[in-house]
Amino acid sequence: MNASPNPIEQTFELAALRCADLTPLVYQRLFKEHPETRAMFRTQGSELVMGSMLALTIEAILDFAGQRGGHFRLIACEVASHDAYGTPRDVFIAFFAIIRDTLHDLLGDEWSVEIAQAWDALLVEIEAFAGIAA
Repeated sequence: MNASPNPIEQTFELAALRCADLTPLVYQRLFKEHPETRAMFRTQGSELVMGSMLALTIEAILDFAGQRGGHFRLIACEVASHDAYGTPRDVFIAFFAIIRDTLHDLLGDEWSVEIAQAWDALLVEIEAFAGIAA
């Protein structure tokens, strides 16, 4: 495997070697840190929604951290739709940090200073972008 020079992409590549599906890990953390979010999902069929939501978010993150070819615009669209659903903006933004923290735990010792700095910068940019999209 040729590792990506992009630290954000690297985290997902390394995570894929350790975990076939991040969905349960991400949502366990989300529900633990933001218990109010559990009620936002139906009791039946929510696994598909969660998996789809995470996949789209990862695509947007990778595009936002990379070439910004268009998938990153999903973040702006989802800001508006989540506002309409009544999702607090801070919870919407927290989802990106939840993904980062899940990856951090999964990577353990392979989580480098470079990766941490890249994620910190990315989260600041995403928060600013989401604020502009409002």
